[in-house]
Amino acid sequence: MKKFEELKTLIASIELDADKFYNKGNSAAGTRVRKGMQDLKNLAQSIRAEVQELKNKETK
Repeated sequence: MKKFEELKTLIASIELDADKFYNKGNSAAGTRVRKGMQDLKNLAQSIRAEVQELKNKETK
């Protein structure tokens, strides 16, 4: 559950930069959004692997 909380925190941190990019045209904020989305992707993949591992342990 700790990683899921990290995921929520990461999304919240990207939100401000997304607003700056989409609504104010700040291109540097767009770069930060892209980096944050890559981090989000990696964290989501890590959570998927963890869930699968826990699920497999339960069925054994």
